[in-house]
Amino acid sequence: MTPTRCPCGSGLPFAECCEPLHRGERTAGTAEQLMRSRYSAFAVGDAAYLRRSWHASTRPADLVLDDDVRWYRLDVLATSGGGVFDTAGTVQFEAFWRGPDGRGSVHELSRFVRGDDGWQYVDGDVAR
Repeated sequence: MTPTRCPCGSGLPFAECCEPLHRGERTAGTAEQLMRSRYSAFAVGDAAYLRRSWHASTRPADLVLDDDVRWYRLDVLATSGGGVFDTAGTVQFEAFWRGPDGRGSVHELSRFVRGDDGWQYVDGDVAR
């Protein structure tokens, strides 16, 4: 089921926010926008978009999402670089989930680079 509001927390409808990025109709203008669109891809189960937006040097060969996990909130905590005139940037965030065994969150400092194909996720440091 496609959400009405975008899962990224922008307050915009999904069809006007992250969905056009998922469909390849436009690219992210900033590292934060790409990170938000990737979070939305987790929330709606779009593994293909996650792979497409992952830098080739670190992209996994396969990506399987857990259908029992529901991502329900994203908090962007900090950004560095990643603007429209930058070629690299970081985004620190916390993403909240719930599943059959309870609730939890992921806190990550993600690294992004911008090349000819736009912004791409490189990797991240996950806080435990």
